[in-house]
Amino acid sequence: MDTGNLLLLVVVMVAVAYYMGRQRSMALARPLGGIRHLHSLPFYYAMRAALWCAIPALVVLGLWLVFDDSFIRTLVIGGLPADQLPASESARGLLLNQINNVASGALPVDSVSPAVAAAAERLGHLRQISTMALAVAVIVVGMLGAAWGWLKISPQLRARQQVERVLQVLFMLCALIAILTTVGILMSVLFESIRFFGKISPVDFLFGLKWSPQIALRADQVASEGFFGAIPLFVGTLLISAIALIVAVPVGLMSAIYLAEYAHPKLRAFAKPALEVLAGVPTVVYGFFAALTVAPFIRNLGESMGLDVASESALAAGLVMGVMIIPFVSSLADDVITAVPQSLRDGSLGLGATQSETIKKVIIPAALPGIMGGILLAASRAIGETMIVVMAAGLSANLTVNPLEAVTTVTVQIVTLLTGDQEFDSAKTLAAFALGLMLFLTTLALNVLALRIVKKYREEYE
Repeated sequence: MDTGNLLLLVVVMVAVAYYMGRQRSMALARPLGGIRHLHSLPFYYAMRAALWCAIPALVVLGLWLVFDDSFIRTLVIGGLPADQLPASESARGLLLNQINNVASGALPVDSVSPAVAAAAERLGHLRQISTMALAVAVIVVGMLGAAWGWLKISPQLRARQQVERVLQVLFMLCALIAILTTVGILMSVLFESIRFFGKISPVDFLFGLKWSPQIALRADQVASEGFFGAIPLFVGTLLISAIALIVAVPVGLMSAIYLAEYAHPKLRAFAKPALEVLAGVPTVVYGFFAALTVAPFIRNLGESMGLDVASESALAAGLVMGVMIIPFVSSLADDVITAVPQSLRDGSLGLGATQSETIKKVIIPAALPGIMGGILLAASRAIGETMIVVMAAGLSANLTVNPLEAVTTVTVQIVTLLTGDQEFDSAKTLAAFALGLMLFLTTLALNVLALRIVKKYREEYE
């Protein structure tokens, strides 16, 4: 039984445990004169039985999936003849991949040695046993937990307190997992960045004006020494993001104000979903639109005016990216504007203010935190966008602020550096982690700036 079917079976067992727990609590309450004589509602007794079924089964399933593969691989390697045992970790990994490919049918059995073929057969046999044992263990543990929860149901049982305590622990674990995931991502990027800065000076990376990370394998090859100055990438990222925000923020904010304050309800019911459709369009479609329509239009328009416009330009990528992130600004701004209490509008209009004055002096200040959140989300999306830049702005790391020239961004270079088979001891590959760290710090700075702006201009109402 595969993991998906096993999870479905656990869900069925939990539902049965819930139903049986509820039925038992109702049966115990009936001779006493009703559920008012129970310490907790029948729902909590049922939830307690369901949790006793679900938690042990899921714990066994999770631990088994974590340690199962490594344990089986250790048994397979240990069963090889002494002369076939790998001498290093890398050789061991290659041998395990070969055994796994033979077991899965990707490699024919006659193309490997008899020892490897026997190990592959043993691997398949152990996996079958492990799958069957996992299903039996999960089912037995789940049923025992459900039976224990069912038998412990009594009118005096404090089921509500126990269920709420368990749910509180689960919520805390979910929050802890989110925090630890963030810390793990940061640490992994940070450690690899430290390795990169051990090979390349941080000063050269942060203040260098030339980006050419190609390092030759031999000293006599061209570009045997790469250049890792990230200034062109930062400038290109900020240039395209600035163009996108110049397009998205005014259009998104004004459309939100119109839809929330001026538009007829029937028009709003049609226009708001139509505007939000832009958020669901795949970025590759925007990239095609930018490369095939916007970029040639800008180039032809520039040439007609006597300007030298590149085939791939920051302006084309920024304009299309701005159109893409309009819904992020508009939708969030519309939601926070409509959430402003109607009493504030009525009070302002009652004092003689016009509708436009009410919007400027009352509604916008009250909705400023949400508006800043939408703008920050749009900025983060613009900084992290890759596909549109690749197709419309190119890969050239040019140090320029001219929007008519080709530029590249940090995210595009990260993808380029990590495409294909890479050696993670090379400065070229490790540069991607340093760029990721700089991108993280940039996003953090945007968050701090937004919080300061909100704190300075926010108006609170009682």
